[in-house]
Amino acid sequence: MELELTSEELLIADEIVAVCKRLYRRNCLAAADGNISFRVSDDRILMTPTGISKAFMHPQEMALLDINGDVLIGKPSGERKMHLAVYRNCPQAKAVVHAHPPTAIAWSVARPDLKELPSQSLSEVILAAGSIPFASYARPGEEAMGTVLEEFLPEHRALILSRHGALTWGESLNEAWMGMERIEHVSQILMSAEKLGGMTMLPAEEITALYELRKKLGPKLL
Repeated sequence: MELELTSEELLIADEIVAVCKRLYRRNCLAAADGNISFRVSDDRILMTPTGISKAFMHPQEMALLDINGDVLIGKPSGERKMHLAVYRNCPQAKAVVHAHPPTAIAWSVARPDLKELPSQSLSEVILAAGSIPFASYARPGEEAMGTVLEEFLPEHRALILSRHGALTWGESLNEAWMGMERIEHVSQILMSAEKLGGMTMLPAEEITALYELRKKLGPKLL
């Protein structure tokens, strides 16, 4: 008997579709770019399908796979190795969002010398994410897409994928979505600062205080 999505999974799929539309409206997705997944249980992961514009997809088109990457229903994204790497290394992860935020990607193209977004210039980067590192470039669809993330997991929940996109994960779909919005928002602010004359750093004592406050706020993306 062919597997079908449960009523609970269809409800979650509907929420994923809503997030896809938000990402599209924020110009973080184009054509069939990006993918979102949600860990329904220890061994069932919902994921957006490959080759379909996320702005116009339907809940019934969602794919399902297990933690080993075996496909149970549909045709999940070929970039599922990233998602699986997160779920295997981050027990708290319930949702993963991968999108192509233009300004964040541009930072990785123009400034390959950077290890992370210049968090010491902007308090909201420190408070909302701690830091946002750049993961090394990996060819789309290859196993390396997952392995390049491992050094950052589970500590970092927001990452820029060099010359490709960005990835966020959270304990809820909303946390992962907000993390992606945060990446592009701060990337735009920092780019504007560069254009207006160059970035300046916060005072050292303020940076220390902000990191201490971040520890008190906890690991979630804000």
